[in-house]
Amino acid sequence: MERTPITKEGYESLKKELGNLKSVERPQNIKAIEEARAHGDLSENAEFDAAKERQGFIEGRIGELEFKLASADIIDPDKLPKDRIVFGCRVMLENSDTGEEIEYQLVGPEESNIEKGRISISSPLGKAMIGKEPGDEVILHAPGGKRCYELVEIL
Repeated sequence: MERTPITKEGYESLKKELGNLKSVERPQNIKAIEEARAHGDLSENAEFDAAKERQGFIEGRIGELEFKLASADIIDPDKLPKDRIVFGCRVMLENSDTGEEIEYQLVGPEESNIEKGRISISSPLGKAMIGKEPGDEVILHAPGGKRCYELVEIL
């Protein structure tokens, strides 16, 4: 099984979601199915259909989370070197064209969230950053064209 890097916070977040699905969402949905069944004719019962569809989603998500947790490789970014970009690093990049500075943290695919400044190591920018040192140029070949950044610092 291929291991997927994840931070402790990301791992705990997935565990929390799994716990909520198993202890809250699943029992509530079972109750909704029972109530819909009590209404009689299941062939024309929209509540029953919706509850069964929700059950499929919940069970699928539980299976997905269990797989992700089983294949997770928890990495503590604080124990990694700060002289070059590696998993878990927080970095400050400067767009070479606009001069705009952007802060990112390099995380696993399960934790990426661009609004929170967390990008995946498997994303094009994440791949371009791996191994770079402060002062290095980071070149991103994106569908919209080539973008150049300078690695200002590793935070």
